Amino acid sequence: MRYLVLALLCAACARSSASSTAGGAPAPADTRTTENGITWHTPYGRPTRPFTPAVQVGNLLFLAGQIGTAANAQGAVVAGGIKAETKQTMENIKEVLQKSGSSLDRVVKCTVFMADMREWDAMNEVYATYFPRNKPARSALGANGLALSARVEIECIAAVP
Repeated sequence: MRYLVLALLCAACARSSASSTAGGAPAPADTRTTENGITWHTPYGRPTRPFTPAVQVGNLLFLAGQIGTAANAQGAVVAGGIKAETKQTMENIKEVLQKSGSSLDRVVKCTVFMADMREWDAMNEVYATYFPRNKPARSALGANGLALSARVEIECIAAVP
């Protein structure tokens, strides 16, 4: 479990530092590195943490877990509880997908990690709005501590055209 918490913290920190750069400069352009048929997408420039936001193998894109951080939250999880966090998490996923050549309508699988499974219905209320037509396959589990004390983290797999 310690490794999961560390990985989640790294994901949150990289997302928050990638969302804003020093001096308000625009984020660096997407870079991609391909080796042995695997493409590492770095839509926010070179990663500062030991993971990549999206990795593509064939026509599948694997996203690192996202939590509800936003540039205007200065690296913290957005205020407002599970619904606000779920909305920001899904917006972060949407952005990484778009910057990596895919979209929400091409998501085939999600895994949801929740700090409190009693918030399931409230999370689902927001999550469902991002998949109005075809719902991806999904797994969910309760986690004992998410990065930055987040209430929810979501990772996805999507198809790429």
